[in-house]
Amino acid sequence: MRGLLLNQYDESDITLDEIFEGYLKSPKLFKRRDVLDSSFVPENLPHRTEQIKQLGYILASVLRGAKPSNILCFGKTGTGKTAVSKYVLNILGKKAPQHGLRIEVAYLNCNTVDTNYRVFADLCNTLGIEVPFTGLATDEVFTRFKQGLDQRDSLFIVVLDEIDSLIKKSGNETLYNLTRINSDLSRAKVSLIGISNDLKFKEYLDPRVLSSLSEEELVFKPYEAPEITDILIERAKLAFQEETLSEGVINMIAAIAAQEHGDARRAIDLLRVSAETAEREGTEIINQTHVKKAQGAIERNTITEVISTLPLQSKMVILSIYFLENLIDNSNTVSTGDVYEEYSRLCKEIGMDSLTQRRVGDLINELDALGIISARVVSRGRHGRTKEIRFSIPKSLLESTLREDKMISGKIRW
Repeated sequence: MRGLLLNQYDESDITLDEIFEGYLKSPKLFKRRDVLDSSFVPENLPHRTEQIKQLGYILASVLRGAKPSNILCFGKTGTGKTAVSKYVLNILGKKAPQHGLRIEVAYLNCNTVDTNYRVFADLCNTLGIEVPFTGLATDEVFTRFKQGLDQRDSLFIVVLDEIDSLIKKSGNETLYNLTRINSDLSRAKVSLIGISNDLKFKEYLDPRVLSSLSEEELVFKPYEAPEITDILIERAKLAFQEETLSEGVINMIAAIAAQEHGDARRAIDLLRVSAETAEREGTEIINQTHVKKAQGAIERNTITEVISTLPLQSKMVILSIYFLENLIDNSNTVSTGDVYEEYSRLCKEIGMDSLTQRRVGDLINELDALGIISARVVSRGRHGRTKEIRFSIPKSLLESTLREDKMISGKIRW
């Protein structure tokens, strides 16, 4: 076995050139690294045949020149919603020209394209219509989109991935306009595919949008361990050189993924990072030790990313829980009332307006859903019900992440 890549030189003397040369001399584990990328859509999607067929049946009407129903795909992260949608649309896009039909697809991730302006600007760009990044009224951008679209005799399918992010941030206007747009078009037709991780997504929709959406729904259940194993085996065959995986690595990753989240995407990420860890160490075989190291690195990176991108008010709620947990012993717990009292004190300390207690309760629920805290409802008899709150992540990691936040670090007395 080759020596450790990063330990070949004294740390004080190591240069980038030596790092790069050491990497080139280490064993080549990957055959196709892109296979383990989240955007890769394989030719075979194990254990999603039923969803592929359902989506195919709905979209088949396109081949007779009809506009298909709008579609909503629900399910937790990493259950194949995006991959199945892209897979079916790719095949449909190849089939349509054989019947003299034109299909165009715009795929938008609403986690980044999260305003009404950005959505219609991106749709315009898909059609080749130049729109400035900012500066126009949203209605003007929407009008340009409609005019450009109606010059084409085609079915335009708009895929809104993580559609709940758009609705929660920017309201119902975009979805309302897109569901009503066909009445303003004479040649083109528009159909929507919404993808959401939030099973309660429709509760955020305005009744007018619900009535015009007229959607069909597909539900994607989390993968179980044997299913994740099959997915990883398929990807590993494409991604790695032969005999680079030690026995038990794939089963270990599948078991971790199924136990924690049933998320195939995260399982594939764990496999990729495990291989990268082995590659950096200059080893020829990916083993279970590499999986454990990769798991720790991914968890740290994920927590840091989630916390650092939270709104300031959510961070203040986290800080409130953090300070309260440091004040109490293990026999006591933090309640929602305690959190609001501490939160109000911290907001006053840094000169920030505080939210209502009800809104802070909503933020606590959101943090619970993200897995940052655990908020368990308990009964206190005649004193009513409350939530017992504890962190679900290491407090040391949480503190180090928040200390790097410029909006907080210089104002809070740690």
